Amino acid sequence: MAERGLIARFRGWVMRNLPTRESFESNRWLKPLGHRILHPALWRMTRRSVPRGVALGMFTGILIPMGQIPASAVLALPLRANVPAAALTTFFTNPLTTPLLFILYYKVGVWSLGLGGTTAAVAKTAAADGGWLHWLAADVGLPTAVGMVICAILGAALGYGISALSWRLWIAHKWNKRGRDHDAYLASSDRASEVSVD
Repeated sequence: MAERGLIARFRGWVMRNLPTRESFESNRWLKPLGHRILHPALWRMTRRSVPRGVALGMFTGILIPMGQIPASAVLALPLRANVPAAALTTFFTNPLTTPLLFILYYKVGVWSLGLGGTTAAVAKTAAADGGWLHWLAADVGLPTAVGMVICAILGAALGYGISALSWRLWIAHKWNKRGRDHDAYLASSDRASEVSVD
């Protein structure tokens, strides 16, 4: 019961914070691009535009720390991606997930660069020597940035694949249900005609 309440509250929060065409129309930063961003093709849910939007949202959500929604809206123009899907997907980076994601970016960067990683002893020594900023920029910054780019590309590809597959499965389920409903209708009309003949 509590889970349903939590899900309902999350759904309500998403519906309140999901950008609408009107919010983009009234945004002063997007005003110059308003006529292009408000094009109906960018707001329709199609099998091509939704996966593009999800991929774009994953990419901008990882690479752009602030202003992810306007960035995804502007980038949706040349990619012909669904703007609401792109904006909603950027919400996966939030204050709860960001620390864990930065650890992931760092570990992926260290692994991809072939570095041994910085141990806790080196970090304590750097802090004692007053070189925190140097340690952060030199030893942590590069692996984190490289990991962020790799995760953005992989996340976009994974998001595209999962959303495209989910779209196909949903359409197949819809068609199967429509076929079953049609078969049930035909069976019931056949029975009704048999009863009327008798």
